Order: sequence, then structure tokens, then C-alpha cells
Amino acid sequence: MRKITVLSMITLDGVMQGPGAPGEDPSEGFEHSGWAAPFADEEGGLIVRDELAGKVDYLLGRKTYDIWAGYWPGHGDIWPGINGGMKYVLSSVLRESDWENTRFLSSPGAIGELKRSDGRDIQVWGSSRVVHLLLEHDLVDELRLKIYPLVLGSGKRLFPGGTVPRRFALEECRVTSKGVIFARYLRS
Repeated sequence: MRKITVLSMITLDGVMQGPGAPGEDPSEGFEHSGWAAPFADEEGGLIVRDELAGKVDYLLGRKTYDIWAGYWPGHGDIWPGINGGMKYVLSSVLRESDWENTRFLSSPGAIGELKRSDGRDIQVWGSSRVVHLLLEHDLVDELRLKIYPLVLGSGKRLFPGGTVPRRFALEECRVTSKGVIFARYLRS
């Protein structure tokens, strides 16, 4: 059985939408994309570099996949494993891609089958709807949260209302010079 790890950049109020770049995810009128940039520092960069070094597969939602497919195929030097790892994409619309090692899943039930299969562990980056499905069906083995000292008040949240109660145990915690908390939780 594969382990599923959710990696998410969130604000203090749990917003996970559009951390990377301005205009990254303007859905639902979100105007704060790019909020993580002011908190970048060397220590945080080293932690993220370690996360990128693993040989894993990826589970993504369609929006995250669209963003990644437009960038990562030409930037494997920054993230060596991203092109070699299998990208499983939950989408009811997409069925094919030019990006190597991409497979589309048409139903949420396919995620449970994927978890029970043999293969590399799976990481989920971004992909709020996929994360919500995983949490709802108790398929998350580990949470790696990057908690930024910022409150946005609106946006897609990691834990929306109605999330089923789950217990996680803190395995590791580091704080960067800019106040970002890198916390690793294991399902307990």
C-alpha cells in the first residue's frame, strides 16, 4: 500500500489558494495570489529542496495540473523528480497530455484503488478539492504544512467546514527566520 502525503502552504486562517505567483488562481474572485513570496528565506528553501528530492508519484487536481504542465516539463533541473514521477490527475474533463508520465483518473473511487496499489508513495501538492476528498475518505497518511504568518480572510481553505474529525501526531517542526512554521504530522 502506498502512503499519501499532503503538502500544503497555508495561512494562519487555513487559506491554501494561490500561494505561488500573482494571478496563480483567481477563481471565486481571489485577489491575493502570490502571498507566500515575502516569506521566502534560505532555511525554507532548503526544507523545500529536501521535499522535492524524493522519488515519489503525484496526485493532482486539474487546476494544479494545468499550472504545473505549463511550467515543470521545461524546468526539471529545479525539481529533478517531477518529470520522472507519475502524475495522477483527477479530472472529469482531461484525458490526454503531452507531459510524460501522466495518467488521468476519472472518479474519486480511483484514488482508493491507487493507494492500495503497489508503487511509489504519493504526494499531493495544492489541489484543494483532491485534498478535501482524501480527508473525507481518511486516505491521508501524512500532512506537511507550511504555515505562513499571514491572515487573508478569504480563499480556498485546507480544512473547509464539514471536514470529518481526524487525529494527527506532530512528528517534526521547524520555524524559519521569516516565521514560517514547517510542520510534519503523521496520521495517528
